[in-house]
Amino acid sequence: MRVNRMSLAAMALLLIIGMAGITSASTLSDIVKRGELRVAVQSGSAPYAFVDKNGKQTGSMVEFAREMADRMGVKLKILDFDWDGLIPALLSGKADILAADMTPTLKRALKITFCDPWYYVQPCIFTKTDAPYQTLEDVNKPEVTVGVLLGSTSHTNAQKYLPNAKIKTYKGSGRLIVQALLAGHVDAGTNDDLAVLTVLPDFPPNSVRLLEKRLGQGKDPLSFGVRQESVNLWQWINLFFSKIREDGTYEKNIKYWMESADWKKDHQ
Repeated sequence: MRVNRMSLAAMALLLIIGMAGITSASTLSDIVKRGELRVAVQSGSAPYAFVDKNGKQTGSMVEFAREMADRMGVKLKILDFDWDGLIPALLSGKADILAADMTPTLKRALKITFCDPWYYVQPCIFTKTDAPYQTLEDVNKPEVTVGVLLGSTSHTNAQKYLPNAKIKTYKGSGRLIVQALLAGHVDAGTNDDLAVLTVLPDFPPNSVRLLEKRLGQGKDPLSFGVRQESVNLWQWINLFFSKIREDGTYEKNIKYWMESADWKKDHQ
C-alpha cells in the first residue's frame, strides 16, 4: 500500500510538472499560432513609446517589439494603456508582453516576470530653474509638493528619499509632471532623467533644471515583462536581446532613440 501511494504521488508530481510545461509553453506557441504579438505600451512617453506626427506607434521599445514580431514571423499589435493599466492588461491576457519604461521591483515581481534589463536610467529630481531648491534636503520638507506618476518607480523613490515632502500623484506620462510644475501645481517632480530631458525642448527654454544630486544609489534597470506562466516567452525575449546585441540591431536602436535627438527630426 505504501509503495502504491508513493507511486501515485510520483505520478501526480510528474503530471503537475508536465502540465506546468504545457502552460509555460502556451503563450509563445499561441502567439505563433495566432499570427500576432500583442504588446502593451504607454504612449506619450517618448522616446520609449509614442505616436509620431504621421500617427504611427513608434519609439525604442515599440521598435524592439516590432523586431520581435518580425523574427517570430507574426504581425505586431500595439495596445495603449495608462501606466496603472499596463500590468492588469498583461495579467488579463489582453497583452502578451508589457513594454514600458518599467523598473523591476520585488512588489511587481509578485505579479509578473521581468526579462533581463535592456537599458538603465538615472532617477532624478527636477524643478523650475529659478526655484531655490539645490539639494535633496531642500526638497525634503513638508511645505514642498513633489509631483510623481502614480505607481511608478519615481513614486516609490519619492516616498523613500523625500518622506517629509508632500507627494502629489498624476496618471499619464512624465510630460504631465513638467506641465504641473510650470503651472505651479507642484514645486518639484521626480522621474528618470531621460524621460525629463526628452520633453524639455517642448517647453520654454531654460524653464526647468535637474538637481545635481540624483535619487537613489545608482541607475535603475528597465525590463520587458511577461506573465509568470510564460516561461518560454521569457526565455525567447532574453535570447532575442542576446542575438540583437550580437548583430548590431540593439546598438542601432539605442544610438538612434536613446543617445541622440535624430528621432525628433523624423517623428515629431
